[in-house]
Amino acid sequence: MKPSSRTIFTLSLLTAGILSASTTAFAANVPAGTVLAEKQELVRNNGNEPASLDPHKVESDVEFNIISDLFEGLVSVAPDGTIQPRLAEKWENKDNTVWTFHLRPGITWSDGTAITAPEVVWSWQRLVDPKTASPYASYPGNMHIVNATDIAQGKKAPNTMGVKALDDTTLEVTLTQPNAAFLAMLAHPSLVPVDKVMIGRYGDKWTRSEHFVSSGAYTLNKWVVNERIIAERNPRYWDNAHTVISKVTYLPITSEAADVNRYKAGEIDIAYTLPINQFAQLKKTMGSELNVSPQLATYYYEFNTTRPPFNDPRVRKALNLALDKDIIADKVLGQGQRPAWVVSQPEIGGVTLKSPDYASWPMDKRIAEAKKLLTEAGFNDSHPLSFNLLYNTSESHQRIAIAASSMWKKNLGVEAKLQNQEWKTMLDTMHTHNFDAVRYAWIADYDDAATFLNNFRTGNSENTSQYSNPAYDEALVEAAKAKTTAERGKFYQQAEDLLGQDVPAIPVYHYVRTHLVKPWVGGFTPDKLGYYYTKDMYIRKH
Repeated sequence: MKPSSRTIFTLSLLTAGILSASTTAFAANVPAGTVLAEKQELVRNNGNEPASLDPHKVESDVEFNIISDLFEGLVSVAPDGTIQPRLAEKWENKDNTVWTFHLRPGITWSDGTAITAPEVVWSWQRLVDPKTASPYASYPGNMHIVNATDIAQGKKAPNTMGVKALDDTTLEVTLTQPNAAFLAMLAHPSLVPVDKVMIGRYGDKWTRSEHFVSSGAYTLNKWVVNERIIAERNPRYWDNAHTVISKVTYLPITSEAADVNRYKAGEIDIAYTLPINQFAQLKKTMGSELNVSPQLATYYYEFNTTRPPFNDPRVRKALNLALDKDIIADKVLGQGQRPAWVVSQPEIGGVTLKSPDYASWPMDKRIAEAKKLLTEAGFNDSHPLSFNLLYNTSESHQRIAIAASSMWKKNLGVEAKLQNQEWKTMLDTMHTHNFDAVRYAWIADYDDAATFLNNFRTGNSENTSQYSNPAYDEALVEAAKAKTTAERGKFYQQAEDLLGQDVPAIPVYHYVRTHLVKPWVGGFTPDKLGYYYTKDMYIRKH
């Protein structure tokens, strides 16, 4: 699950020679005449305790929400899709395969030491190094950086990666082929540089507040596990002059009801998400503070495709057919979510993707086909299918799981036994493949279907389903080579069609994000990936 609005660029747009710093940048934009509060402090619920604050050890918005405030990458993507210079002030490319980035003069870590191009190189090598075991180890390979895929798979040494420092302030990145999404992908938090000296000195303990150094608008002040994380303004941040919030507190409240109660009590300025069963009432009573925004994200149930009975695609497809997604989206949720039949999005990156034919069938026809498939797979009334359905602790996930299990029981006689684990534990369970089926979701890393589809490529570090289909892999290889959006969309459709038949995961619904935001919080503008940044916000006098 993953940050910042990433918009795909066509190759023709990328052939321009030198791109340099524009006058616009991510920062708090306080309207003229606004009276600011004397105390610029923000409290936001983060929804969960982060697994880590090491950008190379994490994989979800739970961590990236905070990491994106603490660290900066070479570039970012503005809400309108334009690429914004951050640690890099300008760049140029040759044939869209050799990219040269020039770091801003004088940029430093929060302890005052210089941020250098060799540190960026070391950071990216650390990301793909199998010893790091990063969930995002495959990401640079998906960007088509030379040798990145082979390094992540242990076939080549990290120092063979197609990235090198030409000097302390100049970085060269070489791709195996042009990639229209390269700059947008470059904005991902897994590619922020990390401090080689501090990691070398403290190892995994470098993320403790007493050792922590950052490059972003904020730096870590205190981390009380399962209670709060406090970050304070980084005076050495290169764009500190445009930061307004001086202190931000992130709370790990998993209970949506508790989140809303503490918001109502004035303890929280931004509620992470809203309880499904309170949404209608909150919309009626607190509509002016309710923020609902679309999001490029899909909620799904992922199967362990190597464990019986889910090594049989007929079983997986039967459960997909028998799930009434309209009821889940409209009745169980009812906040504007859309039922999902594709893993990525119906519209993404200029491409429109069609759902499988069976998505338009009447429910009774889908159930009849599901029963037929289960019978063929050896399951019937005398030998019913039973499996464990895992989800991370949350009222909403529980509510959806109860609805899904009830549908499978009623429609197919299948018993889905519900299990829940804390977020960090569930991630470990997924990556050790110790599950039958698990609730998961993916937030787009950038505005292109590949951000979803790459997760089911053979050998991808995020392919926890262990799905493998050579035809699927080839479709994504061809999509990456495509020179036009229409051609790319053709191969993405082929990939989605294969997922629709093989069903390594059941897409359930496409997201919206819901928040409660205090009226005195200015600059709250979630992008279409669902992320919002403290450095963009300010507190009005109230």
